[in-house]
Amino acid sequence: MAAATAQLRGVTFTYRGQSRPALVDVDLGLRPGEFTVVLGASGAGKSTLCYCLNGLVPHFFRGEMRGEVRIDGVSTRRRRVCEWAEDVGFVFQDFEGQLFATSVALEVAFGPESFCVPAAELRRRVAEALEAVGLAGYEDREPASLSGGQKQRLAVAAALALQPRLLVMDEPITDLDPVGKQEVLAVARRLRAGDVTVLVAEHEVEQALTADRVVVLQEGRVVADGPPDQVLTRAAWLEGMGVQPPGAAVLLERLGLRPELDERAAVEALTAAGWCVEPEALERLRQRDAERASRYGPVILEVRDLEHRYPGGRTALRGVNLTVRAGEFVAVVGPNGSGKTTLVKHLAGLLRPTAGEVRVAGSSVAQRSLRELSRTVGYVFQNPDHQLFAETVFDEVAFGLRNQGLSEREVRTRVAEALAAVGLEGREGDDPFRMTRGERQRVAVASVLALRPPVLILDEPTTGLDHLERERMMDLVQRLNDAGHTVIMVTHAMDVVARYAHRTVVVQDGRILLDGPTRAVLAREAELGRADLRPPQLVRMANRLGVPLLTVDEWMLALRPRGPRPAAQEVGNR
Repeated sequence: MAAATAQLRGVTFTYRGQSRPALVDVDLGLRPGEFTVVLGASGAGKSTLCYCLNGLVPHFFRGEMRGEVRIDGVSTRRRRVCEWAEDVGFVFQDFEGQLFATSVALEVAFGPESFCVPAAELRRRVAEALEAVGLAGYEDREPASLSGGQKQRLAVAAALALQPRLLVMDEPITDLDPVGKQEVLAVARRLRAGDVTVLVAEHEVEQALTADRVVVLQEGRVVADGPPDQVLTRAAWLEGMGVQPPGAAVLLERLGLRPELDERAAVEALTAAGWCVEPEALERLRQRDAERASRYGPVILEVRDLEHRYPGGRTALRGVNLTVRAGEFVAVVGPNGSGKTTLVKHLAGLLRPTAGEVRVAGSSVAQRSLRELSRTVGYVFQNPDHQLFAETVFDEVAFGLRNQGLSEREVRTRVAEALAAVGLEGREGDDPFRMTRGERQRVAVASVLALRPPVLILDEPTTGLDHLERERMMDLVQRLNDAGHTVIMVTHAMDVVARYAHRTVVVQDGRILLDGPTRAVLAREAELGRADLRPPQLVRMANRLGVPLLTVDEWMLALRPRGPRPAAQEVGNR
């Protein structure tokens, strides 16, 4: 079957009960076999645009719709959502809500089986879909037993097995490790070559570099539409749209050079313009790192020969040893299913070791209750909705304090203090579940901060957040670390690691593969690659030159012109 065409003409949609339209006068055509990435801040209309392409708008999500959406010339108003399912594959932003079967194989088989695909063909499709997303061999696993990233891969596999002519994916790679992100988008590119039209809504710009076309939405309107080298090189403009631009484009634009998207071309542009890295600046960075490390306190977390086996015999951790000193900011990274979350849950006492020992502030977690541990170690879950339950923000943040038996006067004081720390003062009476994902994440952090734990563990704190929300969240975490909190952060966002983490621990197959200063760990690209990890673009550029630079600000501090300063290039003044 040939790839599908899609056409939105003058589409405006306002959800029932809302006054502001989610989409405004959208005109957009998807050509057969085209790979399109849609970017935009939270609330820009990306998900609503996706819902229009399989009839969820207007058949399931009710509201007022003007304009027309056609798939291969047929209006989406004329067919029910289930009738579009074989032609239009869909991966939801909330991928966990899409999974329901008792095994991975049954999950992937459900869609094609519903359309009476013969058994032999069904088995072939399941095998091919799981192979495409890196889940071959997981056929008998329960979806609930998978890591967040593995669940996301499974949702993508379930859509692929339908062999749709149009594949729509709403943020399909948020929980994937860096190589997993590349693999899923490589699948999208292969589908394009195999007569499938693909549209992906995303927050991460680097993942859009190989698309045929990039569309940017702002407040429901299309504000840019063109090839990546035209749209993604406008670094300052993208920032204004609430979209994180590629690191190479930011750096070159700040230097007054023509932006490049490829790191090799960016390095060549720097060299051709006469810029070089000043050794004295590198030495100042090393001294700064050393001074910061000298201020750390005594060991506050210690893991000795830790092993953990889940029911059923699956071993998640094998002989892990780790120490963390007070005041450190540690990133825990690794491929999906490597044991990262299992490791940090032991630090909070949420899991008990099969073998080995975990010590917090000098005493074994085996000798302390969760209530006692919560005074020392605060844990913010990967999905804030797994942590929130109260009807108001105040009651959510107050819950742990009341459990500790504090007076209502002290509860009010601490709630106010925690909400001020996360920028939510005045929102005490709000319903947490009516807030944005970023706001709910901050409520979850506040509920932990209110207990004043010296150690803060955050599992994927930036997942699902747009660029501005992520900046606000990580600036908050940095302020807490600067104020003395020890921070342990599990993440797949390698640019967040480069910018904020003092130290990086790489976990692979339940063991620690690398552990050291972030600057040193991110320089070991080959070893990171074997763990399905990839440094962010600016670090890859630095590695090409053999210099340990992590961020745009560090590049700007370290660069100097070779000879006379190039005209119109004022370093650090933009």
